[in-house]
Amino acid sequence: MDGQTDIRDMEIGQSTANALTLERELAWLNELLHTRIALYFGQETAVSDISQLSPPPVEGDSSGYAALIRQFAMNDAERAILILALTPYLRPQLLDIFFARNEAYDKNFTEFGGIRKNNHSGFLPTCETAVFMLAGHDLGKRLHLLAYFSQDHFFQQHHILDLHQPDRGEPPLSSLLTLSPEYMHLITRDEPFRPDYSMDFPARRIETALDWEDLVLETGVREEVEDIRLWIDHSITLMEDWGLKKRVKRGFRSLFYGPPGTGKTLTACLLGKASAMDVYRVDLSMLVSKYIGETEKNLAKVFDQAENKDWILFFDEADSLFGKRTQTSSSNDRYANQEVAYLLQRVEDFPGIIILATNLKSNIDEAFARRFQSMIYFPMPGPEQREALWQSTFPPQCKLEAGIDMRRLAEKHEISGGAITNVLRYCALRAISRGESTILLKDIETAILREFKKEGKAV
Repeated sequence: MDGQTDIRDMEIGQSTANALTLERELAWLNELLHTRIALYFGQETAVSDISQLSPPPVEGDSSGYAALIRQFAMNDAERAILILALTPYLRPQLLDIFFARNEAYDKNFTEFGGIRKNNHSGFLPTCETAVFMLAGHDLGKRLHLLAYFSQDHFFQQHHILDLHQPDRGEPPLSSLLTLSPEYMHLITRDEPFRPDYSMDFPARRIETALDWEDLVLETGVREEVEDIRLWIDHSITLMEDWGLKKRVKRGFRSLFYGPPGTGKTLTACLLGKASAMDVYRVDLSMLVSKYIGETEKNLAKVFDQAENKDWILFFDEADSLFGKRTQTSSSNDRYANQEVAYLLQRVEDFPGIIILATNLKSNIDEAFARRFQSMIYFPMPGPEQREALWQSTFPPQCKLEAGIDMRRLAEKHEISGGAITNVLRYCALRAISRGESTILLKDIETAILREFKKEGKAV
């Protein structure tokens, strides 16, 4: 219990640190807002320009919010935009200052920007609000600030701000100033964001309770898998310290191919576990659409969310998406090939780890194959590997009937590790139904027979 109490105390302490940092940042924003309004209407202020109002220091601050500021080396303007986007969630009443009305025209001040929604009585800032706060009357500053909302700025590249394009014909700065869900989660909860499986994010996080010693692979296969671990551990050194970032593309792309149940998914999970990286299995049934252009949009949802995150994207049964292109005999074929070309580009440009898994290497389009850093064949385990799998899969709690010889089972039946796990499940349930814990040989043989029938193998 002491360990759990310590963890809870640490979490509470970290949360408190984050809240205190945000309190200081909100106080600074409040000062910026009141000073801007006073300067704009010619009222007396303590400073002649809001640039004289320095933000609170973040050096040595242990909070997640301070770490985010340091990570992107944010300047004062960027920090002001970030906390302004957060204010409706944290302290919406600070923005009530913008409800002042222009008496000359009996309307709100156009230059304040902002939007009001049906279910929120407060003021929701737009990019126009941020520019007014930072630039006021100064047209030169206003033009300079436009760069903060461009696609080239880290706000957009790292999907920190969620800027929806305004309706056609409306000024770009009329876009609502909001944070993306992942950064809202990161800032308010001070922990990494893990998106839920949905139509907007058709991928599910997968993990395993097993460890590397539970993975039974031939020596050559394990060495090839180790190459991926080396890239994960040392890619930054390779790109930065060795100066190869101009010659070597970011990211790593690998193809796992071989029969079902030979360890492809488990290997992907273990790579993530060993490197503290989340592994997301992309649901291709939700990605691939018969409607023209929809597959491309669905792909974009996954890649945009995963961009610049320490994730491994795992495409299982990848043939349906990465398969060979068709001859362009119809307009639908041409669109399908365009989607493959789009996918090819996104895969090549993705800065993280992508693993494709398929039963048959020959099903994958050669254009993709040429872009893999590694292609690893997961064969059916040989007798030695099968014996190790039989031994490791059945836990000590299982009592084996006299006469069960794991070595003989391994030599007699060519079966995968996944199938052996299914055999264990069947036998254990049979034993439980009998009210005992002994695994019977006849149940093992029946389960093996069922596995062979599922795979269409002759017995």
